[in-house]
Amino acid sequence: MTIHNIATYVRAPHAPSALATPSSRDLLTHLPHSREQFKETIAREHVVLVDAFATWCGPCKAIAPTIAKWAEELEFKNKVHFAKFDVDDVPELAQELGIRAMPTFIFFKDGEKVGEFVGGNPGPLKQLLVQHSSEV
Repeated sequence: MTIHNIATYVRAPHAPSALATPSSRDLLTHLPHSREQFKETIAREHVVLVDAFATWCGPCKAIAPTIAKWAEELEFKNKVHFAKFDVDDVPELAQELGIRAMPTFIFFKDGEKVGEFVGGNPGPLKQLLVQHSSEV
């Protein structure tokens, strides 16, 4: 495929994302479109990894399959609840959480923020995931 415009590339269909695989739909929660429902979701689960993404974000698209894979791994499956929300759909939530770049991953434990990672580098993100899941 020849791309002459980065905006066209960002909108072009790519490899399956976390949204495309049936098994990951059950393991990755798409957070509701309100702050109140978001707070209910993070309070309900013991450890939550929230992926704040944008549909136009290249690094978000690149790391999405990795996040979906981790959600299926036994190491994390029953310890961490994986969730995501589009910052363009819920801008007030993104602002409240202090999201300034995408992807931003926020760890919550019993409804309280306990960690954050900005960027699409899976190595350091997985280290944080292992750290927070071992505290369960």
